[in-house]
Amino acid sequence: MFGLGIKMQCRKFGKWIDKKGLTQNEITKKANVRSTTVSNMCSDPEYSTRIETWTKTSRALKSLAYKWIEEISLICE
Repeated sequence: MFGLGIKMQCRKFGKWIDKKGLTQNEITKKANVRSTTVSNMCSDPEYSTRIETWTKTSRALKSLAYKWIEEISLICE
């Protein structure tokens, strides 16, 4: 089951969350994922997020009314 994750520059995601004033707990509750998962997404450069987890997270950000699509594309490059 290799290649199921999305590798991205995780530290940029964490900085983006901080810049927007979000907390990891908000995302955790809204996305229904574990807090360690969100923490790893924000800080661990070797962490590979599963597509299902990333989908949950992106929906949570969307429901929190953040226009993240344009900005997140810059992060993932």
